[in-house]
Amino acid sequence: QVQLVESGGGLVQAGGSLRLSCAASGSIFSINDMGWYRQAPGKQRAFVAAITRSGSANYADSVKGRFTISRDNAKNTVYLQMNNLKPEDTALYYCNGKIITPQAMGFSLNDHWGQGTQVTVSS
Repeated sequence: QVQLVESGGGLVQAGGSLRLSCAASGSIFSINDMGWYRQAPGKQRAFVAAITRSGSANYADSVKGRFTISRDNAKNTVYLQMNNLKPEDTALYYCNGKIITPQAMGFSLNDHWGQGTQVTVSS
């Protein structure tokens, strides 16, 4: 079993900052890409940022220059530093990990998701 647990969400005024964390635990052999997605009320889940195991990152255009994704491979943890937050950043933020787990006859690569952490930005 693999678990991803997010933390760090909350209520912040426009222009403020938050730092999200997501820790993966369980029967993990290795983690490939890790990323963040968000879902605003009435909208589909959308890509925010992702980072490879070696540290290459990419971002949605809407957050470039304001958000920074990073990871600590030793801790199986990914972070999202969010600066200059805007009301339109309000959403439930989900962590995603492409995780390799040991199986009886080898290994398996699957997408795993956290439960989400709420970010609310007031104007």
